[in-house]
Amino acid sequence: MHTQTVALTGATGYIASHVVVALAEQGYNLVGFDNLSNSSAAVVERLEQLIDGPFAFHKVDIRDTATIAEALQQHQVDAVIHLAGLKAVGESVDDPLRYYDNNVAGSLSLLTAMRDACVNQLVFSSSATVYDPDQPSPLTETSQLGPINPYGRTKYVVERLIDDVAATSDLRAINLRYFNPVGAHPSGLIGEDPVGTPNNLMPFIMQVASGQRDELSIFGNDYDTPDGTCIRDYIHVTDLANGHVAALNALATVTTSEAINLGTGTGTSVLDVLRAAEQAVDRPIPTRVVERRAGDGAVSFADPALAADRLNWQADLTVAQACVDHWRWQRQNPTGYPDLSG
Repeated sequence: MHTQTVALTGATGYIASHVVVALAEQGYNLVGFDNLSNSSAAVVERLEQLIDGPFAFHKVDIRDTATIAEALQQHQVDAVIHLAGLKAVGESVDDPLRYYDNNVAGSLSLLTAMRDACVNQLVFSSSATVYDPDQPSPLTETSQLGPINPYGRTKYVVERLIDDVAATSDLRAINLRYFNPVGAHPSGLIGEDPVGTPNNLMPFIMQVASGQRDELSIFGNDYDTPDGTCIRDYIHVTDLANGHVAALNALATVTTSEAINLGTGTGTSVLDVLRAAEQAVDRPIPTRVVERRAGDGAVSFADPALAADRLNWQADLTVAQACVDHWRWQRQNPTGYPDLSG
């Protein structure tokens, strides 16, 4: 059998860049698509260092159906991992049209390009935000769905779109619902580089630790949890990347489409993450408790049993290790990736 060629959308983003490295380690041929609206061209250079070879990268928007289809044919792509998407919950509330255009119309365009290029294998980067936040954890794939913000609803709509296409064509797909990615590659060459104010806990903590921000805002300490702060399922991005490789390998056993959680199965509170970060950076991190954020539930973590069964995958790395790896990335790249726009 020939070496599989895999295309990744959003290829220079936080999660996708780690998936590229994981796939390269398994010997896949790789093609990347990204419009660079929320990432840096410098990532391509870093990836080529990590995979010790060239990375076939195309600067293109996934809404450009014809160009994507042409590239899929040109590279004789066998499967697509779809990670391109806007992902800030607050921003999606402020500008839902932009989110539906990018996330839903972009996915429609990609599926059309895949059909035109006769590519019938897909792994989709979905999200735990598709679940109803009032559902008790651990969340299984059969837990009640009911996203409460436009970002989560775009992921829900794309999952349904993929299900409908797979039910009426030869498309085989896995929708990966993952929880809270954290950490960075152990080399410190690639990591999370949020534009503007970080929406996620870990990069915010590390920016405070490095002196870029004054203090960490803790959104509420009166939740019904052991320490009063929200509990989430934080998964190391390296484990998450390996989950994508496992999903790709499992597509041969899929007949239409299915959804699978990627999480650790363990809930970690905001204060637990803070303590692990303080251990990693070896100093106290200043904090201030502020009002709860709208839409934040008290507890959310995965039941990862189906991933173990269907993908033969489990998360191995700890939150403590994620803090060490993120701090290495932060120290080596204090202002993120270099700006190549000039």
